[in-house]
Amino acid sequence: MKTQKIKNWLRGLSPHVILIIVCALWLLPTFGLLVTSFRPVQDINETGWWKILDAPKGEKEYNTYCAECHGKDGKLIAEADLSNPELVQKYRRSFTLIVLLKKEIDGKPHLGELEVPDENISANIATYMRRISGIESRPRFTLSNYIDALVGYRGNTTYKEDCAAGTQAVDLFCDTRDLGNARGMGRAFLNSLLVAIPSTILPILFAAFAAYAFSWMDFKGRQWLFALLVGLQVVPLQMTLIPISRLYAQLGLNGTFLGIWLFHTGFGLPYAIYLMRNFLGSLPREIFESAYLDGASSWTAFYQLAIPLSLPAIASLGIFQFLWIWNDLLVALVFLGGEHPVLTYQIGNMVTSLGSGWHLLTAAAFISMALPMIVFLSLQKFFVRGMLAGSVKG
Repeated sequence: MKTQKIKNWLRGLSPHVILIIVCALWLLPTFGLLVTSFRPVQDINETGWWKILDAPKGEKEYNTYCAECHGKDGKLIAEADLSNPELVQKYRRSFTLIVLLKKEIDGKPHLGELEVPDENISANIATYMRRISGIESRPRFTLSNYIDALVGYRGNTTYKEDCAAGTQAVDLFCDTRDLGNARGMGRAFLNSLLVAIPSTILPILFAAFAAYAFSWMDFKGRQWLFALLVGLQVVPLQMTLIPISRLYAQLGLNGTFLGIWLFHTGFGLPYAIYLMRNFLGSLPREIFESAYLDGASSWTAFYQLAIPLSLPAIASLGIFQFLWIWNDLLVALVFLGGEHPVLTYQIGNMVTSLGSGWHLLTAAAFISMALPMIVFLSLQKFFVRGMLAGSVKG
């Protein structure tokens, strides 16, 4: 009975409401990851992202036990100025603060009628005292996670703090040269661009020539050759890694960008030719016949008619190919490895074997997804056309 009621309730929901709920469920974790990427590491370790608007740690306890006498800024009593770093430094531990709070002042309890707080509350009060005294100046939002991820910082504080103190980590220079650090996301971002851009352009270029030939040029075995290309789409990429890797080792292409360009081009061509051929084949034949009657050659018809008319297919194919290569880990790991690390490889190196540095993953994730989001949003009007182009009967 309850199951039937749930089904009836779901049927009564508007499709728009369902879509909003699905989008919210997808966007909420992403939004939480984005907020976390801008939080200081201490706040990340202490509280969840949903508490970003909460009062600083210890403020509530400080207002309960100390604010009435010392003031909210700690400056009300000159002899016990809690904004004085030297004074606060003496009571940075909870047990030292508890000892102080148990002492009597002018023969009266330090806290009056309030009970002496326990260790946890005292620790929170000590934390807030360090904040108002300036010993621990912790902003609500910071770019330190992004900076540390870009330069590959692996210190105990942050890259900016280490450089300001003159105690920068090994292999870092505290200038723009650090963006090229082999352990950082900056270098990996550049390597990903060097892999993705040629590996996207080359298949589209070759596929455009092949698709035009399959669509508008007559040659023997054309349909059989096209059927073979379509069948190559089912070949698993993983089964070719070992033979191609051995071939690359003989040719000296392992660990080179040329090797991975050729690999991505080879495996991108079957689908690229299939999509482009079906799109070009759906164009009106009269356009090309008119061009040939006017004396145009096949090359002229290709670059003055076919290419401009097939821009939607080229754009959608560029989205598919670029996103696949940008998010690829397996091929980059096999043929480039750590010699030329890409973003997908470098993200895994953000966390050490002991689990430290995981907060950098939040910033590294958004660094890696920034460019694909820009590419997709700028070409999204071609996305649906690209999804349908392969289903058009040629």
